[in-house]
Amino acid sequence: MAVYKIALLPGDGVGPEIIDEGVKVLKAVEQKYKGEISFEFEKALIGGCAYDVYKTPLPQSTIDLAKNADAVYLGAVGDWKYDALPPELRPEKALLGIRKELNLFANLRPAIVFDELLESSTLKPEVIKGADIMVVRELTGDVYFGEPRGIDTINGKRAGYNNMIYFEHEIERIAHVAFKTAMKRNKKLCSVDKANVLDCSRLWREIITYVSKQYPEVELTHMYVDNAAMQLIRNPKQFDVIVTGNIFGDILSDEASMLTGSLGMLPSASLSDTKTGMYEPIHGSAPDIKGQNIANPIATILSAAMMLRYSLSLDKAAGDIENAVRAVLKEGFRTKDIASENTVVTSTSKMGNLIVTKL
Repeated sequence: MAVYKIALLPGDGVGPEIIDEGVKVLKAVEQKYKGEISFEFEKALIGGCAYDVYKTPLPQSTIDLAKNADAVYLGAVGDWKYDALPPELRPEKALLGIRKELNLFANLRPAIVFDELLESSTLKPEVIKGADIMVVRELTGDVYFGEPRGIDTINGKRAGYNNMIYFEHEIERIAHVAFKTAMKRNKKLCSVDKANVLDCSRLWREIITYVSKQYPEVELTHMYVDNAAMQLIRNPKQFDVIVTGNIFGDILSDEASMLTGSLGMLPSASLSDTKTGMYEPIHGSAPDIKGQNIANPIATILSAAMMLRYSLSLDKAAGDIENAVRAVLKEGFRTKDIASENTVVTSTSKMGNLIVTKL
């Protein structure tokens, strides 16, 4: 029997609540495949809760646990009460840190519009019906990590600056992830950059085009980021896979989430050169609704499905989770964020229970 070690990092805000539902679903998978699949869960602190105990948002013990796990399952980090901390101690710094420590350079964010949730989106149903987009975001380069950076006095005036920088090998490796992802889907890849203005983007476009020669079956197009932002709203169904840099991907994937009606519906996978990946919903910690049992756990549960597929090679079990989510939505159950007329509003824990029952 295969035993998989899962590092649980619930984090802050609603993180512990939604991770609990994800674990509940994974335990249901374990029961369904009894004798074939077993999970070992171990928790660690990350973000604000880690700072409270260790005076750092990313303790070494958390890093060690993550590195020794088969997969990392993350809730969310952050809370307004930490806003006054120095930048290096803010909870969000832990996310950048653990991505670096685990070399998680590729972030996959699917935005799938479920037919059952067409009315939950602010866009017209005919515009979004059938939309199924995968955003492949480079995760460890760009302005978030570039040097030099800082706030200094230059010529007598204060200035803040960050360096947008990509090395050729960083672009090449994310390109391969994107093309391989496109090969498994509809063989269409749109690379998003700002090559008409940025030297960094000109290199990006050059390398993406070079790598495309190794994937002749994939149709490659290029689009400037401002146009891509517009086209995602105007005609989202034109996209299959989008590959882009860290900051553009951060913004565009959040925009794509609103096609689905809620950030609470979007899972993500952060992958490295090895099979150890980190899986998390793309929404934040939502401290304003912490402890109210109203957060949407579906993105977290779908992140568990991505974990089974990408790190553990359990495609059938991953499909079981996704089908269970669809079945519950089809029956009209919704958390508050995706509720509409003639639907049944349910709690975080009840949504988890319903999905477990379908499994």
